[in-house]
Amino acid sequence: MPAFRQSAILNRRMLICLFTGFASGLPLYVLISLVPAWLRSEQVELRDIGLFALIGLPYTWKFLWAPLVERYPLPLLGRRRGWMLASQIGTLAAIAALPLFRVDTQLGVIAALCALIAVLSATQDIVIDAYRRELLPDEELGLGNALHVNLYRLAGLIPGSLALILADHLPWQPVFAITAAFMLLGIGLTLGIREPPHVAPPPARLRDSVVEPFREFFVRDGNRRAWAILAFLVLYKLGDNLATALATPFYLDLGFSLSEIGVVAKQAALWPMIVGSLAGGLLMLRIGIDRALWLFGVVQMLSILGFALLARVGHDLWLLAAAIGFEYLGVGLGAAALIAFMARTTSMAHTATQLALFTALAALPRTLVNAGAGYVVEAIGWENFFYLCTLLAVPGMLLLPVVAPWRARPVAAAETP
Repeated sequence: MPAFRQSAILNRRMLICLFTGFASGLPLYVLISLVPAWLRSEQVELRDIGLFALIGLPYTWKFLWAPLVERYPLPLLGRRRGWMLASQIGTLAAIAALPLFRVDTQLGVIAALCALIAVLSATQDIVIDAYRRELLPDEELGLGNALHVNLYRLAGLIPGSLALILADHLPWQPVFAITAAFMLLGIGLTLGIREPPHVAPPPARLRDSVVEPFREFFVRDGNRRAWAILAFLVLYKLGDNLATALATPFYLDLGFSLSEIGVVAKQAALWPMIVGSLAGGLLMLRIGIDRALWLFGVVQMLSILGFALLARVGHDLWLLAAAIGFEYLGVGLGAAALIAFMARTTSMAHTATQLALFTALAALPRTLVNAGAGYVVEAIGWENFFYLCTLLAVPGMLLLPVVAPWRARPVAAAETP
């Protein structure tokens, strides 16, 4: 069991994780918060704005070009920092360029530019995830990844809050320029850090960068455990992902006003989620990742029942805040443990490609299963829906004895190439 060490908290690696989280989160929230607000303010039809959700596909499919990033380093700054800098500069320029186009006649160009931002942002995520895995020792993976995720979420306050306030007083062009300028924090980080100490050399051939990450994973863990890990990545957060898929329509159906949802629901979700992931990261320093997956998994499963109780009771503002706070505390804890598990499971010789695949699998329920949530609610009602979500959290827990046994054993992941 890892020992708690103050040096695992107060060190430069943790500071780097904070900056990487901010740099990763900012472009995503520009796409999902700022761009829709800009388009709607310019009288773009809702159906057209809805189609812009498709520009998020590169985040799901980033493992397809991760082998290229793994195989071909850029000529400046090293294998990881070169790709970081290129994607960050491109993202900054693309965000700043968005309002230069007219929404009434050049909406297709704007959509293409948003897709470019998504590709550049997903590429940055590939490299930053690999860098973080290569930077952090195993005992710091929990806290380091928790800090990264929290700054990822807090970065959403720039395009989702500050930029919208500025838009009431400034034209859209300086608003986007100011928002884009926050990418300078990521660029400054890239220029100020060094390559991680244990980076494997690039694969000799492109074929090796495509085939070897998968071959190594199945050879290292064996077919049975490897398939169990892949299934676990999909199933571990299936229940709570589904439970929050239609959160706002659920609150509205219970009679809560938009103001109540905006003030109570959103605040009650954000801060418990942040506290949960931070607490989870700190606790993992003491108990380790395997046991954290067990304990946090139980919390995130039981927290869904708070929504079931709210569905039965109906309109109650205090119960709304309590149910949301408990649910998102479980979301934060579970996310911290799962992200640390994915990082630890990754071979140090194939960090970029394997992590891109693992994170894509973990995001799969949000893309596919959640799409049918509305049909299920209409068929069985809200209360039964949340009971179903609780049951759907069980299969992932049943895989824990195989993928993360309670009595910790040495991890099989290759720590050096």
